[in-house]
Amino acid sequence: MIHPGTLTNSTILITGGAGFIGSNLTEALLDQGNKVVCLDNFMTGHRKNIEGFLTHENYTLIEGDIRNYNDCQKAVNGCDYVFHQAALGSVPRSIIDPMTATDVNVGGFVKMLFAAKEAKAKRFVYAASSSTYGDHPDLPKVEEKIGNPLSPYAITKFADELYARNFSDIYGIETVGLRYFNVFGRRQDPNGAYAAVIPKFVMQMMQHEAPVINGDGLYSRDFTYIDNVIQANQLAAITPGEKLYTTATPHEVFNVAFGERTDLNQLFDILQENLATLDPQIKELKTIHGPNRAGDIPHSLASIDKARRLLGYEPQFSVRDGLKEACGWYWENLR
Repeated sequence: MIHPGTLTNSTILITGGAGFIGSNLTEALLDQGNKVVCLDNFMTGHRKNIEGFLTHENYTLIEGDIRNYNDCQKAVNGCDYVFHQAALGSVPRSIIDPMTATDVNVGGFVKMLFAAKEAKAKRFVYAASSSTYGDHPDLPKVEEKIGNPLSPYAITKFADELYARNFSDIYGIETVGLRYFNVFGRRQDPNGAYAAVIPKFVMQMMQHEAPVINGDGLYSRDFTYIDNVIQANQLAAITPGEKLYTTATPHEVFNVAFGERTDLNQLFDILQENLATLDPQIKELKTIHGPNRAGDIPHSLASIDKARRLLGYEPQFSVRDGLKEACGWYWENLR
């Protein structure tokens, strides 16, 4: 279900278009009559995510890297809007390899942003991150109050916000940062050392394995279903500047979340409830508790008041509704 505020009849560049969020954005935007250009180097994206688009007359795949300025220029040429989703995600990965995380998330970001400015794109909408809030203790998180970042990944995503605001101030390019809060849903990769918690748990449970919860399971997150994120991106692109921007600099940052906290124990219970209707044996599974993970914040909860007020954002899927949809997708596609 997609919000009435939809983007149509435009040419759109999606960086990281073969990734989880990028491929879902691609599907929605093609369905709405847009032309979509995908730029991806398949470092973390998957070809299977875009197989269904390759023969679409309005879809173009460019295999390239945002760290290569020529690739950025080629991809953005003739595009009205940029949805910059390309990044090297994961807090643990950034702790192990901060150099590559910085190279991709900051160096690649600046190249893509400058290319978009040079190509005179109407607006540059980019994936920011809730990790930017760092050690700030307040809940819910509001856009104007951030703390010290707790990982190299968080630093890179905050640096992107600073660059975007600076470029908007200097060059006048319109930019919007969307601070995603724990996005989940169809096509999210369950495999690999840095898999997100929801697809990882689902795959383990479908294989009758006990999921490992970091810590006591009371750490909580504002889990956000993918269709809410699709809605927010489109609104960030089409909302008129006079309504969107609150200062002379055409840059804003918004939380994108549902606005509800779910701890890991509750998450397991909801997943088990959904999956047990498909496989009764899953009802017998118990969790295993391991150590807390370095760089993790204990709790995350977003205020979405600003996005509601300036974008008209109204998330259509609750956590429980989104988890039901996601479990059904994984059961059908990844068993």
